[in-house]
Amino acid sequence: MQMHDIPFGTVDWSAVTPTEHPGETGVALWRTQHCGTIRVRMVEYTPGYTADHWCSKGHVLLCLEGELHTELRDGTRAVLRPGMSYHVADDTAPHRSSAPGGATLFIVD
Repeated sequence: MQMHDIPFGTVDWSAVTPTEHPGETGVALWRTQHCGTIRVRMVEYTPGYTADHWCSKGHVLLCLEGELHTELRDGTRAVLRPGMSYHVADDTAPHRSSAPGGATLFIVD
């Protein structure tokens, strides 16, 4: 990730209007900011959320609340709890997530 021409800034995430992204089940609410070519998001998964696709985008992701279950296409599984993170490069490990009890995440991609 190259970070160029991004001035110092702060974000009050509660003031960012969320966009709704339905999953196979449940909904993901994204509060998104763009910093040049980098997307920064606060994402809230409703209880019972399951992604409706395999994602090949690279991310750095931090679990803030709840529990995030992530499955890789190769069958590997990981569970993140508050304070845990994962990182993956573009086109490296297709993954999809679910949040049985809901989760709040901070994601940079």
